[in-house]
Amino acid sequence: MVIPCHIVVEHNPAVIYASRNGAPVKVLPILNQFLDRFWQERDISGENADTPECLVAQIVVRFGFEICEDDYSNLRVGLNYRADADYLYWVGGDRTVQVWVPEESYRKTPSLGLGGCRQISNNAKTSDLKLTSS
Repeated sequence: MVIPCHIVVEHNPAVIYASRNGAPVKVLPILNQFLDRFWQERDISGENADTPECLVAQIVVRFGFEICEDDYSNLRVGLNYRADADYLYWVGGDRTVQVWVPEESYRKTPSLGLGGCRQISNNAKTSDLKLTSS
């Protein structure tokens, strides 16, 4: 299924891009399960240094296994937003996940990032899928 998306992490300039499998029905179960484990491990270890960097790296690894389907050219990390992204997932340091969809301004100027998007879910969980799976 060709549904491109971005995943961005608060306090990190990296923009993760997946060229397919980016619908909330696919991404949120994987992302939320991963984040629950990630935050639990951070709490147990007491480790807080470099959390945004560690989070981006581990999201790339997790999504590499979960959504690439043996075609790793599907997943990229850079500093630029792409106009074709249909969903943007924002992971906050407060442990929330927000789901955003591009507006026309984003399509014309993707460098606007979330500023050119409309938020459709705050603290998105798998239970929100019926609201965001379009």
